[in-house]
Amino acid sequence: MIAASGGSSFFLIIIVAFLLLYLIVVRPQRRRQSQQQQMLGDLRVGDEVLTAGGIYGTVLELAEDQVTVEIAPHVKVQVARRAIAGVTREDETQESEEPEEAEDAAAGPEEDVDPSGGIPPGGTSNEENRG
Repeated sequence: MIAASGGSSFFLIIIVAFLLLYLIVVRPQRRRQSQQQQMLGDLRVGDEVLTAGGIYGTVLELAEDQVTVEIAPHVKVQVARRAIAGVTREDETQESEEPEEAEDAAAGPEEDVDPSGGIPPGGTSNEENRG
């Protein structure tokens, strides 16, 4: 009888382990995949995108499996639709031009800048070591 109860507890531990694996790994991965598919389905001309290679650009044309993206003025590249990692859409309700005063205030005071350029006291810079 002891062997039978040990086998059933082992079976219970295996079931709990698979349940935890599903909750921790599989379910969040499926959620991310569905969000990615929805984002690719909602893609439209004029969207600012980030490719999987780290290139930012603007969508010019959409095909079934390809997207034409302008990465610089008059520089167009074609990428696979699945290579679009993210979309950055500007809110239509906000103004695209922010006042400069708000940007200057967000930058903070100039006293926070290290005047030594990051050289520790008593240390030498690379320029001093060269000459």
